[in-house]
Amino acid sequence: MSKIIESSKIDGIAKKEKRIRKNKLQKLRQLGFDFPNKCHYKQTIQELCCLYGQHAKHELHEINCNISTAGRIIKKRVLGKALFFVIQNYNFVIQIYIKSNLFEKNYYKNHIIELDLGDIIETQGKLFKTNTLELSIYCKKIYLLTKAIRPLPDKYYGLKNQEIKYRKRYLDLISGKETMNIFIKRSDIIFNIRSFMKKKNFLEVETPMMHPVPGGANAKPFITYHNSLSETMYLRVAPELYLKRLIIGGFDKIFEINRNFRNEGISTRHNPEFTMMEIYMSYSNYKDMMSLLEKLCIFLVRKISSSLIITYNKHELNFNKKIKKMTMIESIIKFNKNIHATDLDDIDKIKVLIKKLNIHTTSSASLGEIIHLIFEKTTEKKIINPTFITSYPIEISPLARKKEKDKKTAERFEFFISGYEIANGFSELNDPNEQKKRFKLQIKQKKRNQKELHNFYYDKDYITALEHGLPPTSGLGIGIDRLIMILTNQKSIKDVILFPILKKIL
Repeated sequence: MSKIIESSKIDGIAKKEKRIRKNKLQKLRQLGFDFPNKCHYKQTIQELCCLYGQHAKHELHEINCNISTAGRIIKKRVLGKALFFVIQNYNFVIQIYIKSNLFEKNYYKNHIIELDLGDIIETQGKLFKTNTLELSIYCKKIYLLTKAIRPLPDKYYGLKNQEIKYRKRYLDLISGKETMNIFIKRSDIIFNIRSFMKKKNFLEVETPMMHPVPGGANAKPFITYHNSLSETMYLRVAPELYLKRLIIGGFDKIFEINRNFRNEGISTRHNPEFTMMEIYMSYSNYKDMMSLLEKLCIFLVRKISSSLIITYNKHELNFNKKIKKMTMIESIIKFNKNIHATDLDDIDKIKVLIKKLNIHTTSSASLGEIIHLIFEKTTEKKIINPTFITSYPIEISPLARKKEKDKKTAERFEFFISGYEIANGFSELNDPNEQKKRFKLQIKQKKRNQKELHNFYYDKDYITALEHGLPPTSGLGIGIDRLIMILTNQKSIKDVILFPILKKIL
């Protein structure tokens, strides 16, 4: 109850502050202020800090450098006839020292002293260092560029609320360096991924975001409608079928980094709109993709860390060792002492097992489907160290090749770190007749399990493309957001997406 009362007090203070600021803006308008767009400062705050931050006091005095810069006021302090601001631009701050007697009395009283936290200003002056060696600007001119009507959030309340950080990301970015640093790292990681792929002679391509037929992954799509074509369209759940068309067309090594959309749950590891990289390489198999992914991970860890051992959620992750490989069944047995190999080799035995484990499934579920369900429910969250899980049941791998010596399993792997599935790869199925059968079976299962999907059909043009010949090919999908979570040590996927999808506030 006390928290609710405290929150209402804060809201009341904010409303009162907003009224005061609106009155200030009205007076400024009467004096001719109209959000000017004449600012062409000479240096950013970052440039000033980088160029002059290490200079001694006497060196700055000798340089006698005239500067002009701009930023948002984030701190204000009045000391007698002196005024101090701290302004911020991008992720850098600098202090401004203002002496009242350097300015015309009415201008200082009506303009400068009335500036508020959040206002955006331009300032001109000379650089110096204070007695505490803080780089500062001795202000000679100051101009208001943007008047902030709403106050910045109270740093002790507003931005301790994680929900506010997600919903009002702009306030989160203004209020602290930590969040902005995460997204700077995100940009750097994606840049380095592209750099790695280019060095490996992969070509970046773009494929459609709206599909006439949903495909490429077994996920529920978002449905939209194209008015001009009078057709139902689907936001893509995966670009896979289009990228493989490009391999059929003659491209050799391609990748795409872009959004996927899946009309499913929201959690610390799921966002309905997420960033995926998909890679396809002709004349290769799933083992080649595992090797490529391992090299990419080592490359990225080296870029962000001085060591190949990084920490995520209090666990040390060692990329200096060869990444471990286990089959799905081996991992289930390893991480569950109460499950044995003999429990998983027969449909009747496994149904007894899932009853003991309190795992529910449909009566028509196959042995492979149940094994995968057991893996999801009992094992994957226990896989902390970087691990490749291989030998996925063919029933849950509709686009993958069967193993030559074991027709029940696919040439497929998934990559896990700290309980998260980071990537999924396999040798691509390139037999058009087998692919057609798999698609028909998939649609049949959807009709049985999800009645709202009864009008869905498979991508017949993709079968036509396959009939022209897909060379032996391997493919890989990497969840970029989850990978960045690991590399930046963030607990939720919302922490690495600038504007995550959230439940509506009622």
